[in-house]
Amino acid sequence: MANFIDRQKERATLEKEYARSGSSLVILYGRRRVGKTTLISEFIKDKKALFYLASEESESQNRIAFQEKVADFINNDLLRAADIKSWDLLFKQIIDAKLPTKPVIVIDEFQYIGKSNSAFPSVFQRIWEEILKKQSVMVILCGSLISMMESQTLSYSSPLYGRRTAQIRLTQIPFRYYREFFPYNERRNLIEMYAVTGGVPKYIESFSNCSDIYQAIEDNVLNQNSYLYDEPNFLLQQEVSEIGSYFSIIRSIAAGNHKISAIASMLEVKVTSLSKYLQTLINLDILEREVPITEENPEKSKKGLYKIKDNYLRFWFAFIYPNRGFIESGNESFVLDKIQKGFISSQAAFVYEDVCREKMWELNANSSWPFCFSKVGRWWNSEEEIDIAALDPDGNNLILGECKFWQEPVGVSVLRSLEEKAYSVEWRKQKRKVWFILFSISGYTDELQQIAANRNDLILSE
Repeated sequence: MANFIDRQKERATLEKEYARSGSSLVILYGRRRVGKTTLISEFIKDKKALFYLASEESESQNRIAFQEKVADFINNDLLRAADIKSWDLLFKQIIDAKLPTKPVIVIDEFQYIGKSNSAFPSVFQRIWEEILKKQSVMVILCGSLISMMESQTLSYSSPLYGRRTAQIRLTQIPFRYYREFFPYNERRNLIEMYAVTGGVPKYIESFSNCSDIYQAIEDNVLNQNSYLYDEPNFLLQQEVSEIGSYFSIIRSIAAGNHKISAIASMLEVKVTSLSKYLQTLINLDILEREVPITEENPEKSKKGLYKIKDNYLRFWFAFIYPNRGFIESGNESFVLDKIQKGFISSQAAFVYEDVCREKMWELNANSSWPFCFSKVGRWWNSEEEIDIAALDPDGNNLILGECKFWQEPVGVSVLRSLEEKAYSVEWRKQKRKVWFILFSISGYTDELQQIAANRNDLILSE
């Protein structure tokens, strides 16, 4: 993947901070493999920049390694040989070097230094206030451990709280950019790729040489020597302490238990004991809590369902984690067969719904309706479920839709079923106007297309 795709907003933020008069301090963080280092490398390629990757060694070892980087950066052999025990002196050397252009100082995996010495954020706060703040310099503190980066740099209790001039939480790349990664693939295949790689650049890169999703899974996930085979364990082990408890919760949700009561029942624990674990997984962007879009008070709603937000983790916990015994005993083909039988209905079809909800915002921005909705999601009650529901409270407009990741074209029966289900939605029933939208990966029957051509309240989308 030679081209740098997406991240326009993040790049613009970095350029704006660089152009700022005086100093700037940017906190850039996000889960592993999401492209933080690549984004920074792209940003600094035409700038005078010092890039230091912190390690999990002691603070003193990091300081010694940073000293080497500074000596190279300002071309100072005396500094390289000096016995320096202070971070302050190293940053002062950079400022005193009187460089021709504004320097950019990047400390990647910043949280490791704070992990080895909990006082380091206070040390860096002093360096910022006394040495860097009044100079023409840009500092980027970057990290992959979300909980540590938040506690060390962003939380109210952190010594660095209030010092940042910008913060960027880098997330996965949206589906709409997948065509740029796989320019020759059909849309169906793009969604299948997205259903596993989930917008994580490193995963996309690993899948980029495979046109068939099952071949890509066999080569990159079922292969025990691939980093993806044990990736969830790697992702979670440094973020949380009780990794077994978190794995059990995610596994339960992947098995179809979305209500907190169902999760607790499967794990044989009290509902009240799950709250802190669920909230941590939400904070890590691994889970999300959904409520019907028509709920007036989402936080207090008792209809909340928990969903695995990360596509790869959803796939891994559904197909890999419960089948590790088969894989590790040499029966990868058996597991691949199970994946082939269940992937579309249990994974791709649900991810397609997410893609369609993303598409809804694009249609909204393109004035596809004579109004703009303010929120979109799903709707359900005890008997019915609707894939797409969007609300325009100001104009009393309600959009309802279905998403079908089928092999055959969608016909009139799907529309009629949706129209029937609309009567179950109580939201402003007496004064609303209902609009309909259908999404189909395999197109529509001629009969349905003819109906849509004669109605202004119905949109057919891919």
